[in-house]
Amino acid sequence: MYEQTFPHKRFKLTYQFLEKHISKSETVLDLGVENPFTKILKDHAFVVENTTGEDLDFDTSAIKNSDATVVTAFEIFEHLLNPFTVLQSIKADKLVISVPLRLWFSSAYRSKTDTWDRHYHEFEDWQLDWLLEKTGWKIIDRQKWTNPTKKLGIRPILRWFTPRYYIIYAERA
Repeated sequence: MYEQTFPHKRFKLTYQFLEKHISKSETVLDLGVENPFTKILKDHAFVVENTTGEDLDFDTSAIKNSDATVVTAFEIFEHLLNPFTVLQSIKADKLVISVPLRLWFSSAYRSKTDTWDRHYHEFEDWQLDWLLEKTGWKIIDRQKWTNPTKKLGIRPILRWFTPRYYIIYAERA
């Protein structure tokens, strides 16, 4: 079933993790604009609203004004200069967040043409854990997975064994 529904391993694993912790009767505020994963969630009966592309480093009003019971942030926090403020502004009691992990063999991603599409943070797992703890969240569950490619070379081989993504389910402490 999942192979037909999910175009990427990351989507499949993210969905399975979310489904494990979040009921479809809850409302979700997904940080970031509507995207292919939003469509997957809606197609699977999740009630999801997205932020509209505002710069969350400066404007957290969509988060503060949301009545959603769950906030999700899938590969968003690495783009923010100040995820601390965003985490503090969340009113919901549940959070599911995923980030790319810092890879020792590859520098942080930076698009040369798109000023938004760059990673200011590529976290080590302990850094994200600490950030969540400092902003009042208790980690309930976590998972890591790799992101292998079919390219040749040392780095592509390392991607088969080195976790690239880190996902956390947390609740207000």
